[in-house]
Amino acid sequence: MNVLIIGSGAREHAIAWKLSQSEYCDKVFVAPGNAGTTCFHTTASIDIYDFEEIAKFASDFNIMMIVVGSENALVEGIHDYFQSTEYLKHILVVGPMKLGAQLEGSKDFCKGFLQKYNIPTARYQTFTEETFRNAVEYLRNHTYPAVLKADGLAAGKGVIIAKDYEEAIFALEDMLRNKRFGNASSKVVIEEYMQGIEVSVFILTDGKEYVLLPEAKDYKRIGEGDTGLNTGGMGAISPVPFADEVFMQKVKARIIEPTLQGLQAENIPYTGFLFIGLMNVNGEPYVIEYNVRLGDPETEAILPRIKSDLFELFRALHDHTLGSYKLEIDPRTAATVFLVSGGYPEGFEKGKEISGLENVPEDVLVFHAGTKLVDDKLVSSGGRVIAVTALGDTLDAALAKANAAAEAITWQDRYYRHDIGFDLRQVSAR
Repeated sequence: MNVLIIGSGAREHAIAWKLSQSEYCDKVFVAPGNAGTTCFHTTASIDIYDFEEIAKFASDFNIMMIVVGSENALVEGIHDYFQSTEYLKHILVVGPMKLGAQLEGSKDFCKGFLQKYNIPTARYQTFTEETFRNAVEYLRNHTYPAVLKADGLAAGKGVIIAKDYEEAIFALEDMLRNKRFGNASSKVVIEEYMQGIEVSVFILTDGKEYVLLPEAKDYKRIGEGDTGLNTGGMGAISPVPFADEVFMQKVKARIIEPTLQGLQAENIPYTGFLFIGLMNVNGEPYVIEYNVRLGDPETEAILPRIKSDLFELFRALHDHTLGSYKLEIDPRTAATVFLVSGGYPEGFEKGKEISGLENVPEDVLVFHAGTKLVDDKLVSSGGRVIAVTALGDTLDAALAKANAAAEAITWQDRYYRHDIGFDLRQVSAR
């Protein structure tokens, strides 16, 4: 069977790498892909928003399954397009339709859903430019820090944690009036700050049954010690020490099962991954957000721990047999470190020649993100450039291998955090 993966990042490279190991996959295509995905059958220069072009590609290359890595394509309705087109309806699209994609596409919709179905989350209110004065008054009486979120998609950067009233007002005006995140911040969700430690939980679901995937913790801030601006992700660790059986039973009972019951009650069809961003507050799980696809960089940490055939997992999704599917997990720790361009997440230069990949040990995985080939040379083409993932019997062993591999890969002004997993070391030591 031929499979098409939609997206261009390290997440899509990791999915392609995992699917290509299956005896049931004849060809794996990635669109638009990157320099790393050229090792598979085709990296196609396709606009992920041009559904007609994707449909033609799927027809021309006999695609039977599409795995959507990009949240934008899901929010724009790629699954709906395939379902509404007669000659494409037979293709399994791994990713929800537009209605379900609202869980990620609108923070306001997400918070309303959580509140309606009594799923633990932070208290909130939503404001627009028209209700700016109300928002100012709300912030005047708010406790600090306060969290301001752009309602729509903002590439993982639409969240501002304001330490005081003045900073919150500046952020509010920047988002609502100055359109810092474009249309994504035409609404702003203001919510209470939750003190705790984050964890990302993933399921694959048909809207009723589900398979729980390995959890992970990602690191969003650009600076060591979790300082500086938010990024698309600087690294990830899986498993997470505090996500033990007791904690995960709470997640299942209080969050996963009510979420699926809510989707059914709202008549929202759902076929694909659901990423639940959680805050562990004194041992109690609270939802920060939903994402309607696998996370990045978490994918690069969790897929190497899945020993089962990913294609067979997708087939169980198609056959509605997820409830009886037994996922086999590698007990070792996976550590992912992201190498980024100097200046990211603000201004950075592209086109820097990358070297040193030949010095990375064979047992360390390299997933490309912002890379391309120019005259047979590998160069940077984005802010987040390459992710390296290493497995080890302990967190420290995995981190040592991942950091050594990161150090071996170089280009002008490349940067990576040396402290990924620093907080989990403290948890493990308790």
